[in-house]
Amino acid sequence: MSRLEEALEKAAQLRKKLEVRDSTAKSAVAPPGAAVGARPVLPPVTSDNLAVKIDNPFIVTLRDPASPIAEEYRKLKSIIMKLTKKDNYLNTLMVTSTFSNEGKSITALNLAITMAQEYDHTILLVDADVRNTTLHKYLNVTPKAGLTECILGEIDVSDALVRTGIGKLSFLPAGRQVKDPAELLSSNRMREFLTEMKNRYPDRYIIIDAPPVQSCAETLSLGHMVDGVLFLVMEGVASVDNIQEALTLLMDANVLGIIYNNASVDAFGGYYGYHGYHGQKYGYGKKEETHAQV
Repeated sequence: MSRLEEALEKAAQLRKKLEVRDSTAKSAVAPPGAAVGARPVLPPVTSDNLAVKIDNPFIVTLRDPASPIAEEYRKLKSIIMKLTKKDNYLNTLMVTSTFSNEGKSITALNLAITMAQEYDHTILLVDADVRNTTLHKYLNVTPKAGLTECILGEIDVSDALVRTGIGKLSFLPAGRQVKDPAELLSSNRMREFLTEMKNRYPDRYIIIDAPPVQSCAETLSLGHMVDGVLFLVMEGVASVDNIQEALTLLMDANVLGIIYNNASVDAFGGYYGYHGYHGQKYGYGKKEETHAQV
């Protein structure tokens, strides 16, 4: 059995435990101002008082923050922060998948929203899927410029950012389409841009929504520019062989783990029924695992 098959089997076993937990757990509401964990969190944000107006039901961290699915995103956030601060501060993270339509953009946005509601961190969400940009649609904004123009030196990043009003979350749209996006996003200019963003604000996490691995060559280049990669797997979309091939292509990148998405759990229902996270340093000859349920 391959490592990936073992990870998916573990996720299936965790799903069963999750169903039991969900059917027996009692809801608990913290008193106003109560601390949650080691860090204080910002008061809950709703989509009614934001600079952007989010009405997409899949953005559960805003539309239904008390839901079990939103809670899974909070668990994912905690695990990612633990992983990224274990050694050096790994604050540039790329979210990708094997194919399109696996939910990577929605996952990146929900994760960014969850992280942005902490006092300690600012979050920059970057749409680097310039061939098939979608994040601006979820945020209901009509950008005039974005990542493309910043890399080409036509505009300063401060003039392209969208202040969302969601905690400390800023959004950098993809910008206009170019003839050869692979060349643009694989260039030294892109690397220099990410380095500048990484160092400009030491407490900032940069979450990059990247194209699927099997569709776009630039994703492999981006994987070598960022500190860590989050790899999304939606149940029933890519085969084990497809996923293994995509991970092999990313073998020289720092793959922090797999987010197992949309597993069939009736207790949760909806589009995002379950998220399983299997953290693993991918390579040949040795493996360091930090698998966890989220």
